[in-house]
Order: sequence, then C-alpha cells, then structure tokens
Amino acid sequence: MSDAPTLDQMIADILTELRTKLGVRSKDLAKALAKTRHRLPRRVYRQGMTLVKAQPLAAHPRLRLTLDIPTLQAAATEVTTHLASIDVGERRKSWLLGMLGGLSFNLILMGALLIGFLIWREIL
Repeated sequence: MSDAPTLDQMIADILTELRTKLGVRSKDLAKALAKTRHRLPRRVYRQGMTLVKAQPLAAHPRLRLTLDIPTLQAAATEVTTHLASIDVGERRKSWLLGMLGGLSFNLILMGALLIGFLIWREIL
C-alpha cells in the first residue's frame, strides 16, 4: 500500500528536476516529457514514459499489485541521475558560444562575398 506514494514521490522529484534543469512549466509528467523529448536521450525518455504508463495503475488498489516496483525505481533513478548531471550554466554557455560562432561565420562569409563582388566588379 505504500507503493503508490513512493511512485508519486518519484514522479514529483522528476518533475521538480525537469523544472529546475530544463525550465519545463508543466504539472504533468507526460506533458513535461513531451516538451523535453528533443533535449533528453532516447533511453531516458523511454524510462520516463514507463513511469507515465505506470502512474494510472498505481492509483488503483488492485492494479497497483501488478506493477514491477524495482523496474520503476530503476527507471526513476536513471531519469533523476541524468537530470542531476545537467549543468545549467554549461548549457547556457554552450548555447551562447554556438550562437556567437554561427554569427561570426556569417559575418566572415558576408565579408568574403563582399570582397569577391568588389573584385568581380573591378572596384578593388
């Protein structure tokens, strides 16, 4: 009978980690995983979806007995481990560096095209 609160607690912990690390505002794990699907590895996403599928079964007293609790705990541990390993500052820094790299490449390309155009028109 204490299996449902532990499953609910695991899901609540995962939701708080998703909120802090990836900025998800959803209160439902299924919606939160759907919004972060492209940012999570496939295996972590699938483990999260096993928790989502088990959540309605955990609410029913007889169906709760059919759940494989060690598998669900392993899935929850894998998801929380991955979310704990995400460094928010590093994510922001790598996004900024990627954006600046793309911008500098475009500026260099534009300068090269401008110089090529000026040479072609015999201005330089």
